[in-house]
Amino acid sequence: MRIEHDCIGTLAIDDDALYGIHSKRAEENFPISNEKLHPLLIESLIQIKKAAAEVNFKAGTLAANKSQAIVNACNQLLLGRYSEAFIAPAIQGSAGTSANMNVNEVIAHLAERMTPGLKVHPNDDVNQSQSTNDTFPTAGKMAMLKKLPALLTAIDSLKTALRDKADQYAETVKVGRTQLQDAVPTTYGNTFRAYWSMFSRDTKRLTTAKAVLTEVNLGATAIGTGLNTTDTYQATIVPTVNKLSQLSLTQATNLIDATQNCDAYVTFSSALKALAVDLSKFCNDLRLLSSGPQAGLAELKLPAKQAGSSIMPAKVNPVIPEVVNQVAFQVIGNDTTVTLAAEAGQLELNAFEPIMFRDILASETYLANAIQTLVTNCVTGITVNEDRCRTNVEHSAVVATALSPYLGYETTTKLVKRAVKENRSIREILKTEHLLAPKLVDELLSSTNLTNQKGYHAITREG
Repeated sequence: MRIEHDCIGTLAIDDDALYGIHSKRAEENFPISNEKLHPLLIESLIQIKKAAAEVNFKAGTLAANKSQAIVNACNQLLLGRYSEAFIAPAIQGSAGTSANMNVNEVIAHLAERMTPGLKVHPNDDVNQSQSTNDTFPTAGKMAMLKKLPALLTAIDSLKTALRDKADQYAETVKVGRTQLQDAVPTTYGNTFRAYWSMFSRDTKRLTTAKAVLTEVNLGATAIGTGLNTTDTYQATIVPTVNKLSQLSLTQATNLIDATQNCDAYVTFSSALKALAVDLSKFCNDLRLLSSGPQAGLAELKLPAKQAGSSIMPAKVNPVIPEVVNQVAFQVIGNDTTVTLAAEAGQLELNAFEPIMFRDILASETYLANAIQTLVTNCVTGITVNEDRCRTNVEHSAVVATALSPYLGYETTTKLVKRAVKENRSIREILKTEHLLAPKLVDELLSSTNLTNQKGYHAITREG
């Protein structure tokens, strides 16, 4: 064991451990869960430390041997080695100080281990020109940006699957429903294309929200004044981080604002919430339209993925939409946490970024994984029960809506009531009682007219 000290006192640390007293105190003080810092958050902090070592050497404030030792240690860590040394919990107090110090300590100890005889200090050397208050939020935004491509790719795969379904069932007529009651007919092509449009807006929202994450407060140090930095550091730290991370970060024009206010996370989390809401609505529709198979709507058939009951033989449940619904609930809850945490910030710093980062990164992960299983295990295998849809349309009184311009609203209303009461089709009554010419009846009740496909295509110009 080795004895380390801080402003609180001393603590015995395993001699082989790369972490130090600050990391160990965090592990002991925050036993909230077994969840550790997100790997991308750690990776981003390491990239910041590596960039700072290079820039501080150029600025003449860090010796060449220490700079190189820190860079070498960072390179090893960026390969994924010694990941067990990052013991700080994901949920922690002190605005991310434990996370920042965990990374500082691991880099310092590893640098010394790789360069015998050299002393590297976690604060004076690794954390030079920095504060938790600018490195941690910058790393958080970097991690969110790194997670985003996987989510956008998943959404694109969902949109592709929906477009394919729209093309496959472009002419399949179904009864439209408003407030769960029969409405005018439409097609499943229209239905799937509407979902495609909805998720296209989610892509746009996330892409727009991405921009707020690229503006960082690196160089702000404690509260945004840049205390303890050099002009060289201020001018080159963000470009250097960009080279290492392949991101396109910019330094905030007002570092004090960027250090204390967290509306950027609210904006991004809100876009994630909107996606979750849309996914949940979509999955609600899938579960309702596939309900049955005998006593429900049974217009859609979802792929059977597993047995649905331990007591009812052959029962199959819509398990994929169900799990996506649950993910959506979690993401919406995470957004509430982010909202409250951002609002609770006080004066020059928000102390609650750890929970915001934890929840936003979790939401990105959950959504990407949920969408991928939705596409792979559900959407691509959906089939439409075209016979059921056709029967529903032919026996639905709502087709009479197309007759109103010819018979009038009141006469058509009486016709609908009679058809329902006598359990007869509108077409049958019209023809047997010669209310309209047979040719006109066929034309008015054709699928093209009932779904207004000519008018629909005239006003719809989606790609």
